[in-house]
Amino acid sequence: MVIRYLSRPLGRATALRATALRAAALATGASVCLAAPAAGLSGPAAGAEPAPPKPLSAYSSYSSSSPYSSYSSSSRYPSSSPYSSYSSSLLDRPGTQVRPAAGAPPAPRDLTARSWLVSDARTGEVLAAHNAHRRLPPASTLKSLFALAALDRLHPETPHTVTHGELRKVGGGSSLVGVDAGRSYRVADLWRGVFLSSGNDAVHVLAEMNGGWRHTVRQMRAKARELGARDTHVVSPDGYDAPGQVSSAFDLAVFGRAGLADPQFARYCSTARARFPQGNWSYPIQNTNRLLTGADGVERYPGLIGVKNGYTSGAGHTLIAAAHRGTRTVLVTVMNPSRGGFAVYEEARSLLDWGFAAVGRVQPVGSLLPAKPRKAPDRDQRTAAAAIVSSAASDDGSDWPALVLVGVGSAAVLAGCLVIVRRRRAATVARRRASGGEFFR
Repeated sequence: MVIRYLSRPLGRATALRATALRAAALATGASVCLAAPAAGLSGPAAGAEPAPPKPLSAYSSYSSSSPYSSYSSSSRYPSSSPYSSYSSSLLDRPGTQVRPAAGAPPAPRDLTARSWLVSDARTGEVLAAHNAHRRLPPASTLKSLFALAALDRLHPETPHTVTHGELRKVGGGSSLVGVDAGRSYRVADLWRGVFLSSGNDAVHVLAEMNGGWRHTVRQMRAKARELGARDTHVVSPDGYDAPGQVSSAFDLAVFGRAGLADPQFARYCSTARARFPQGNWSYPIQNTNRLLTGADGVERYPGLIGVKNGYTSGAGHTLIAAAHRGTRTVLVTVMNPSRGGFAVYEEARSLLDWGFAAVGRVQPVGSLLPAKPRKAPDRDQRTAAAAIVSSAASDDGSDWPALVLVGVGSAAVLAGCLVIVRRRRAATVARRRASGGEFFR
Protein backbone atom coordinates (compact mmCIF):
# COMPACT_ATOMS: atom_id res chain seq x y z
CA MET A 1 0.00 0.00 0.00
CA VAL A 2 1.36 3.42 -1.03
CA ILE A 3 0.31 6.47 0.84
CA ARG A 4 0.98 9.84 -0.78
CA TYR A 5 0.16 13.15 0.73
CA LEU A 6 -1.90 15.52 -1.40
CA SER A 7 -1.57 19.10 -0.23
CA ARG A 8 -4.57 21.29 -0.18
CA PRO A 9 -4.60 24.02 -2.83
CA LEU A 10 -3.29 27.31 -1.50
CA GLY A 11 -5.35 30.45 -1.61
CA ARG A 12 -4.27 33.30 -3.89
CA ALA A 13 -3.06 35.48 -1.03
CA THR A 14 -1.03 32.64 0.45
CA ALA A 15 0.58 31.92 -2.94
CA LEU A 16 1.55 35.55 -3.39
CA ARG A 17 3.11 35.63 0.06
CA ALA A 18 5.10 32.48 -0.67
CA THR A 19 6.35 33.92 -3.97
CA ALA A 20 7.38 37.15 -2.28
CA LEU A 21 9.23 35.28 0.45
CA ARG A 22 11.04 33.16 -2.16
CA ALA A 23 12.12 36.23 -4.16
CA ALA A 24 13.30 37.99 -1.00
CA ALA A 25 15.38 34.97 0.00
CA LEU A 26 16.97 34.81 -3.42
CA ALA A 27 17.72 38.55 -3.40
CA THR A 28 19.47 38.09 -0.07
CA GLY A 29 21.50 35.24 -1.52
CA ALA A 30 22.43 37.34 -4.56
CA SER A 31 23.64 40.19 -2.38
CA VAL A 32 25.75 37.78 -0.35
CA CYS A 33 27.19 36.30 -3.55
CA LEU A 34 28.15 39.67 -4.99
CA ALA A 35 29.26 41.41 -1.81
CA ALA A 36 31.10 38.59 -0.06
CA PRO A 37 33.07 36.36 -2.46
CA ALA A 38 34.71 33.26 -1.15
CA ALA A 39 37.63 33.85 1.16
CA GLY A 40 40.98 33.63 -0.55
CA LEU A 41 39.60 34.58 -3.99
CA SER A 42 39.19 38.29 -3.41
CA GLY A 43 41.78 41.04 -2.97
CA PRO A 44 43.59 41.88 0.24
CA ALA A 45 41.64 42.45 3.39
CA ALA A 46 40.31 45.91 4.08
CA GLY A 47 42.96 48.17 5.46
CA ALA A 48 45.82 46.05 4.09
CA GLU A 49 48.40 47.56 1.74
CA PRO A 50 47.85 46.51 -1.90
CA ALA A 51 50.32 44.18 -3.49
CA PRO A 52 52.54 45.80 -6.11
CA PRO A 53 50.77 45.61 -9.47
CA LYS A 54 52.22 44.01 -12.56
CA PRO A 55 54.32 46.26 -14.75
CA LEU A 56 52.81 47.89 -17.82
CA SER A 57 53.20 46.08 -21.11
CA ALA A 58 55.16 49.06 -22.41
CA TYR A 59 58.08 48.03 -20.23
CA SER A 60 58.64 44.84 -22.20
CA SER A 61 59.14 46.65 -25.51
CA TYR A 62 62.93 46.68 -25.48
CA SER A 63 64.67 45.09 -28.40
CA SER A 64 67.39 42.60 -27.58
CA SER A 65 69.99 44.98 -28.94
CA SER A 66 68.90 47.87 -26.75
CA PRO A 67 71.33 48.93 -24.02
CA TYR A 68 68.28 49.20 -21.77
CA SER A 69 67.14 45.61 -22.23
CA SER A 70 67.69 44.94 -18.54
CA TYR A 71 64.31 46.56 -17.82
CA SER A 72 62.62 43.24 -18.47
CA SER A 73 59.05 43.20 -17.21
CA SER A 74 59.60 39.69 -15.92
CA SER A 75 62.13 40.96 -13.37
CA ARG A 76 59.83 43.29 -11.48
CA TYR A 77 60.62 41.81 -8.09
CA PRO A 78 63.50 39.33 -8.20
CA SER A 79 62.72 36.20 -6.22
CA SER A 80 65.96 36.60 -4.33
CA SER A 81 65.02 40.03 -3.02
CA PRO A 82 64.40 39.99 0.75
CA TYR A 83 62.22 43.07 0.40
CA SER A 84 59.09 41.94 -1.37
CA SER A 85 56.74 43.97 0.81
CA TYR A 86 55.20 47.06 -0.68
CA SER A 87 53.94 50.25 0.90
CA SER A 88 52.34 53.07 -1.00
CA SER A 89 51.07 54.99 2.01
CA LEU A 90 54.58 56.10 2.97
CA LEU A 91 54.85 58.14 -0.22
CA ASP A 92 51.71 60.04 0.70
CA ARG A 93 53.38 61.37 3.83
CA PRO A 94 55.28 64.67 3.88
CA GLY A 95 58.99 64.72 4.58
CA THR A 96 61.69 62.18 3.82
CA GLN A 97 60.73 58.50 3.60
CA VAL A 98 63.42 55.80 3.68
CA ARG A 99 63.54 52.32 5.26
CA PRO A 100 67.21 51.35 5.70
CA ALA A 101 68.29 47.83 6.54
CA ALA A 102 71.51 46.76 8.18
CA GLY A 103 74.51 48.09 6.28
CA ALA A 104 72.51 50.66 4.31
CA PRO A 105 74.24 53.96 3.54
CA PRO A 106 72.87 57.02 5.32
CA ALA A 107 70.37 59.06 3.33
CA PRO A 108 71.82 62.12 1.57
CA ARG A 109 71.95 65.27 3.66
CA ASP A 110 72.11 68.95 2.81
CA LEU A 111 69.54 68.59 0.03
CA THR A 112 67.50 71.72 -0.55
CA ALA A 113 65.06 70.50 -3.20
CA ARG A 114 61.39 70.95 -2.34
CA SER A 115 60.84 67.36 -3.45
CA TRP A 116 62.96 64.50 -4.76
CA LEU A 117 62.78 60.75 -5.38
CA VAL A 118 65.21 57.87 -5.91
CA SER A 119 64.09 54.67 -7.65
CA ASP A 120 65.33 51.47 -9.21
CA ALA A 121 64.33 51.91 -12.85
CA ARG A 122 64.37 48.17 -13.54
CA THR A 123 61.86 47.19 -10.87
CA GLY A 124 60.09 50.50 -10.29
CA GLU A 125 60.84 50.29 -6.55
CA VAL A 126 61.08 53.66 -4.81
CA LEU A 127 64.15 53.55 -2.58
CA ALA A 128 63.65 56.92 -0.89
CA ALA A 129 61.68 60.10 -1.42
CA HIS A 130 61.03 63.55 -0.01
CA ASN A 131 57.56 65.04 -0.48
CA ALA A 132 57.04 62.59 -3.35
CA HIS A 133 53.52 63.77 -4.23
CA ARG A 134 53.98 67.49 -3.62
CA ARG A 135 52.50 69.28 -6.63
CA LEU A 136 54.91 71.76 -8.16
CA PRO A 137 55.46 73.39 -11.58
CA PRO A 138 57.53 70.95 -13.66
CA ALA A 139 59.08 73.31 -16.28
CA SER A 140 60.55 71.49 -19.30
CA THR A 141 60.66 68.09 -17.59
CA LEU A 142 57.01 67.97 -18.71
CA LYS A 143 58.35 67.50 -22.24
CA SER A 144 59.00 63.89 -21.24
CA LEU A 145 55.24 63.36 -20.98
CA PHE A 146 54.77 65.20 -24.29
CA ALA A 147 57.15 62.72 -25.92
CA LEU A 148 55.39 59.74 -24.36
CA ALA A 149 52.08 60.96 -25.77
CA ALA A 150 53.23 61.94 -29.27
CA LEU A 151 56.37 60.00 -30.25
CA ASP A 152 54.58 56.96 -31.62
CA ARG A 153 52.09 59.05 -33.57
CA LEU A 154 54.63 60.79 -35.80
CA HIS A 155 57.00 58.90 -38.10
CA PRO A 156 60.57 60.15 -37.61
CA GLU A 157 61.27 60.47 -41.34
CA THR A 158 58.15 62.50 -42.16
CA PRO A 159 59.08 65.92 -43.60
CA HIS A 160 57.12 69.01 -42.56
CA THR A 161 57.19 72.60 -43.72
CA VAL A 162 56.69 74.92 -40.77
CA THR A 163 54.09 77.70 -40.92
CA HIS A 164 54.03 81.05 -39.13
CA GLY A 165 50.84 80.01 -37.35
CA GLU A 166 52.60 77.07 -35.70
CA LEU A 167 55.15 79.39 -34.11
CA ARG A 168 52.84 82.30 -33.30
CA LYS A 169 52.06 81.22 -29.73
CA VAL A 170 55.55 80.29 -28.54
CA GLY A 171 55.90 81.98 -25.15
CA GLY A 172 58.22 84.90 -24.63
CA GLY A 173 61.60 83.97 -23.17
CA SER A 174 61.19 80.34 -24.25
CA SER A 175 64.19 78.14 -24.94
CA LEU A 176 64.45 77.64 -28.71
CA VAL A 177 66.29 75.34 -31.09
CA GLY A 178 65.89 77.71 -34.04
CA VAL A 179 62.92 76.45 -36.07
CA ASP A 180 62.10 78.87 -38.91
CA ALA A 181 58.75 79.27 -40.66
CA GLY A 182 58.87 78.25 -44.31
CA ARG A 183 61.63 75.68 -43.82
CA SER A 184 61.17 71.93 -43.97
CA TYR A 185 62.29 69.61 -41.17
CA ARG A 186 62.06 65.92 -40.52
CA VAL A 187 60.16 64.85 -37.43
CA ALA A 188 63.38 63.32 -36.04
CA ASP A 189 65.11 66.71 -36.33
CA LEU A 190 62.31 68.36 -34.38
CA TRP A 191 62.49 65.71 -31.64
CA ARG A 192 66.23 66.32 -31.26
CA GLY A 193 65.36 69.99 -30.89
CA VAL A 194 62.97 69.04 -28.06
CA PHE A 195 65.29 66.68 -26.17
CA LEU A 196 68.63 68.45 -26.64
CA SER A 197 67.80 72.17 -26.85
CA SER A 198 64.49 71.94 -24.96
CA GLY A 199 63.08 73.94 -27.86
CA ASN A 200 59.55 75.17 -27.28
CA ASP A 201 59.41 76.11 -30.96
CA ALA A 202 59.90 72.44 -31.89
CA VAL A 203 57.23 71.40 -29.38
CA HIS A 204 54.67 73.76 -30.92
CA VAL A 205 55.32 72.42 -34.42
CA LEU A 206 55.14 68.77 -33.34
CA ALA A 207 51.97 69.42 -31.34
CA GLU A 208 50.28 70.91 -34.41
CA MET A 209 51.37 67.89 -36.46
CA ASN A 210 49.92 65.70 -33.70
CA GLY A 211 46.44 67.16 -34.09
CA GLY A 212 46.73 70.55 -32.46
CA TRP A 213 47.68 72.11 -29.14
CA ARG A 214 44.46 71.30 -27.27
CA HIS A 215 44.31 67.78 -28.66
CA THR A 216 47.87 67.17 -27.48
CA VAL A 217 47.00 68.48 -24.01
CA ARG A 218 44.16 65.95 -23.82
CA GLN A 219 46.47 63.17 -24.97
CA MET A 220 49.05 64.07 -22.34
CA ARG A 221 46.44 64.12 -19.59
CA ALA A 222 45.18 60.72 -20.68
CA LYS A 223 48.72 59.33 -20.83
CA ALA A 224 49.42 60.58 -17.32
CA ARG A 225 46.29 58.82 -16.03
CA GLU A 226 47.24 55.63 -17.86
CA LEU A 227 50.64 55.62 -16.17
CA GLY A 228 49.17 56.31 -12.73
CA ALA A 229 50.58 59.85 -12.55
CA ARG A 230 47.76 61.46 -10.56
CA ASP A 231 49.57 64.62 -9.48
CA THR A 232 50.05 65.97 -13.00
CA HIS A 233 47.82 68.53 -14.66
CA VAL A 234 48.85 69.61 -18.16
CA VAL A 235 48.06 73.06 -19.52
CA SER A 236 51.01 73.74 -21.84
CA PRO A 237 52.76 70.73 -23.46
CA ASP A 238 56.14 72.51 -23.57
CA GLY A 239 56.24 72.99 -19.78
CA TYR A 240 55.99 76.77 -20.06
CA ASP A 241 54.61 78.25 -16.84
CA ALA A 242 50.80 78.26 -16.90
CA PRO A 243 48.21 78.62 -14.13
CA GLY A 244 47.29 75.22 -12.71
CA GLN A 245 50.09 73.32 -14.44
CA VAL A 246 51.72 70.98 -11.91
CA SER A 247 53.43 67.63 -11.50
CA SER A 248 55.42 65.91 -8.74
CA ALA A 249 58.72 64.14 -8.15
CA PHE A 250 56.80 60.86 -8.21
CA ASP A 251 55.07 61.56 -11.52
CA LEU A 252 58.25 62.79 -13.19
CA ALA A 253 59.94 59.54 -12.17
CA VAL A 254 57.03 57.60 -13.70
CA PHE A 255 57.48 59.53 -16.97
CA GLY A 256 61.24 58.97 -16.97
CA ARG A 257 60.90 55.23 -16.39
CA ALA A 258 58.24 54.87 -19.08
CA GLY A 259 60.41 56.88 -21.48
CA LEU A 260 63.42 54.63 -20.98
CA ALA A 261 61.18 51.72 -22.01
CA ASP A 262 60.72 53.33 -25.45
CA PRO A 263 63.77 52.87 -27.73
CA GLN A 264 63.12 56.18 -29.55
CA PHE A 265 62.75 58.13 -26.32
CA ALA A 266 65.84 56.45 -24.82
CA ARG A 267 67.91 57.25 -27.88
CA TYR A 268 66.90 60.93 -27.99
CA CYS A 269 67.27 61.60 -24.26
CA SER A 270 70.76 60.04 -24.12
CA THR A 271 72.10 62.02 -27.10
CA ALA A 272 74.63 64.59 -25.94
CA ARG A 273 75.26 66.39 -29.23
CA ALA A 274 73.74 66.53 -32.73
CA ARG A 275 73.31 68.87 -35.69
CA PHE A 276 70.16 70.80 -36.50
CA PRO A 277 69.32 71.58 -40.15
CA GLN A 278 69.09 75.14 -41.43
CA GLY A 279 68.36 75.03 -45.13
CA ASN A 280 71.44 73.79 -46.99
CA TRP A 281 73.59 73.64 -43.89
CA SER A 282 73.31 72.66 -40.24
CA TYR A 283 74.65 73.80 -36.90
CA PRO A 284 75.62 71.90 -33.74
CA ILE A 285 73.26 71.61 -30.78
CA GLN A 286 74.11 70.28 -27.33
CA ASN A 287 71.97 68.65 -24.68
CA THR A 288 71.10 71.11 -21.90
CA ASN A 289 71.37 68.31 -19.31
CA ARG A 290 74.79 69.18 -17.91
CA LEU A 291 75.17 65.88 -16.08
CA LEU A 292 75.15 64.28 -19.54
CA THR A 293 77.52 66.70 -21.30
CA GLY A 294 79.75 68.01 -18.50
CA ALA A 295 79.16 71.57 -19.68
CA ASP A 296 79.40 74.83 -17.70
CA GLY A 297 81.68 73.42 -15.05
CA VAL A 298 79.30 70.60 -14.05
CA GLU A 299 81.16 67.30 -13.92
CA ARG A 300 79.65 64.67 -16.18
CA TYR A 301 78.05 61.77 -14.30
CA PRO A 302 79.43 58.35 -15.36
CA GLY A 303 76.88 56.15 -17.09
CA LEU A 304 74.21 58.87 -17.39
CA ILE A 305 71.53 58.04 -19.97
CA GLY A 306 69.26 61.13 -19.70
CA VAL A 307 66.49 62.03 -19.13
CA LYS A 308 65.35 65.72 -19.12
CA ASN A 309 66.09 68.96 -17.32
CA GLY A 310 64.03 72.12 -17.06
CA TYR A 311 63.91 75.66 -15.77
CA THR A 312 61.38 78.47 -15.59
CA SER A 313 61.16 81.41 -13.25
CA GLY A 314 58.04 79.89 -11.69
CA ALA A 315 59.29 76.31 -11.37
CA GLY A 316 62.96 76.87 -10.64
CA HIS A 317 65.31 74.09 -11.73
CA THR A 318 63.87 70.61 -12.25
CA LEU A 319 65.53 67.39 -13.41
CA ILE A 320 64.85 63.77 -14.32
CA ALA A 321 68.16 61.88 -14.40
CA ALA A 322 68.99 58.20 -14.91
CA ALA A 323 72.31 56.40 -14.90
CA HIS A 324 73.29 52.82 -15.69
CA ARG A 325 76.02 50.95 -13.82
CA GLY A 326 76.56 47.20 -14.15
CA THR A 327 73.12 45.61 -13.89
CA ARG A 328 71.58 48.58 -12.08
CA THR A 329 69.81 51.64 -13.41
CA VAL A 330 68.96 54.32 -10.89
CA LEU A 331 66.42 57.03 -11.73
CA VAL A 332 66.11 60.23 -9.68
CA THR A 333 63.98 63.35 -9.84
CA VAL A 334 64.75 66.71 -8.26
CA MET A 335 62.40 69.70 -8.09
CA ASN A 336 63.36 73.28 -7.28
CA PRO A 337 66.41 73.29 -4.99
CA SER A 338 66.47 76.48 -2.97
CA ARG A 339 70.16 77.04 -3.70
CA GLY A 340 69.35 77.70 -7.37
CA GLY A 341 71.91 77.73 -10.15
CA PHE A 342 73.36 74.30 -10.95
CA ALA A 343 72.54 72.89 -7.52
CA VAL A 344 69.91 70.67 -9.16
CA TYR A 345 72.72 68.69 -10.82
CA GLU A 346 74.79 68.33 -7.68
CA GLU A 347 71.80 67.22 -5.64
CA ALA A 348 70.89 64.73 -8.37
CA ARG A 349 74.49 63.48 -8.29
CA SER A 350 74.24 62.86 -4.54
CA LEU A 351 70.95 60.98 -5.00
CA LEU A 352 72.35 58.85 -7.82
CA ASP A 353 75.43 57.94 -5.76
CA TRP A 354 73.23 57.03 -2.81
CA GLY A 355 70.85 55.05 -5.02
CA PHE A 356 73.57 52.80 -6.42
CA ALA A 357 74.90 52.20 -2.90
CA ALA A 358 71.44 51.58 -1.45
CA VAL A 359 69.93 49.19 -3.98
CA GLY A 360 69.38 45.89 -2.18
CA ARG A 361 70.14 47.47 1.20
CA VAL A 362 66.95 49.39 1.81
CA GLN A 363 63.36 48.29 1.90
CA PRO A 364 61.28 50.04 -0.77
CA VAL A 365 58.92 52.75 0.39
CA GLY A 366 56.69 52.40 -2.65
CA SER A 367 56.51 51.65 -6.35
CA LEU A 368 56.32 53.65 -9.56
CA LEU A 369 53.93 51.10 -11.03
CA PRO A 370 50.29 52.20 -11.21
CA ALA A 371 48.04 50.83 -8.49
CA LYS A 372 45.49 48.21 -9.50
CA PRO A 373 41.91 49.34 -8.88
CA ARG A 374 39.77 46.86 -7.00
CA LYS A 375 37.46 45.08 -9.40
CA ALA A 376 33.77 45.70 -8.76
CA PRO A 377 31.17 43.06 -9.69
CA ASP A 378 30.78 43.33 -13.42
CA ARG A 379 27.56 43.89 -15.31
CA ASP A 380 27.28 40.25 -16.36
CA GLN A 381 27.31 39.12 -12.72
CA ARG A 382 24.63 41.62 -11.77
CA THR A 383 22.50 40.69 -14.78
CA ALA A 384 22.78 36.97 -14.01
CA ALA A 385 21.82 37.49 -10.37
CA ALA A 386 18.85 39.64 -11.36
CA ALA A 387 17.69 37.02 -13.86
CA ILE A 388 17.80 34.27 -11.24
CA VAL A 389 15.84 36.36 -8.75
CA SER A 390 13.32 37.25 -11.43
CA SER A 391 12.80 33.63 -12.47
CA ALA A 392 12.12 32.71 -8.88
CA ALA A 393 9.08 34.96 -8.80
CA SER A 394 7.11 32.52 -11.00
CA ASP A 395 4.64 30.06 -9.46
CA ASP A 396 6.20 26.93 -10.95
CA GLY A 397 7.42 25.86 -7.50
CA SER A 398 11.03 25.31 -8.70
CA ASP A 399 13.68 25.98 -6.06
CA TRP A 400 16.82 25.12 -8.07
CA PRO A 401 17.83 28.76 -8.66
CA ALA A 402 17.73 29.35 -4.92
CA LEU A 403 19.86 26.29 -4.26
CA VAL A 404 22.45 27.31 -6.88
CA LEU A 405 22.60 30.97 -5.91
CA VAL A 406 22.58 30.52 -2.16
CA GLY A 407 25.06 27.66 -2.46
CA VAL A 408 27.48 29.88 -4.37
CA GLY A 409 26.82 32.92 -2.19
CA SER A 410 26.99 31.41 1.26
CA ALA A 411 26.94 27.90 2.72
CA ALA A 412 25.51 29.36 5.90
CA VAL A 413 22.49 30.84 4.10
CA LEU A 414 21.86 27.50 2.34
CA ALA A 415 22.03 25.51 5.55
CA GLY A 416 19.68 27.90 7.33
CA CYS A 417 17.12 27.80 4.54
CA LEU A 418 17.11 24.01 4.37
CA VAL A 419 16.65 23.64 8.12
CA ILE A 420 13.72 26.09 8.15
CA VAL A 421 12.00 24.45 5.16
CA ARG A 422 12.30 20.94 6.55
CA ARG A 423 10.95 21.91 9.96
CA ARG A 424 7.97 23.71 8.44
CA ARG A 425 7.11 20.82 6.10
CA ALA A 426 7.39 18.26 8.90
CA ALA A 427 5.12 20.36 11.11
CA THR A 428 2.60 20.76 8.30
CA VAL A 429 2.47 16.99 7.60
CA ALA A 430 2.02 16.29 11.29
CA ARG A 431 -0.87 18.75 11.55
CA ARG A 432 -2.61 17.34 8.49
CA ARG A 433 -2.31 13.79 9.74
CA ALA A 434 -3.70 14.76 13.11
CA SER A 435 -6.68 16.50 11.51
CA GLY A 436 -7.53 13.77 9.03
CA GLY A 437 -6.17 15.35 5.90
CA GLU A 438 -6.71 13.94 2.41
CA PHE A 439 -4.72 10.76 1.53
CA PHE A 440 -4.76 8.46 -1.49
CA ARG A 441 -4.80 4.73 -0.78
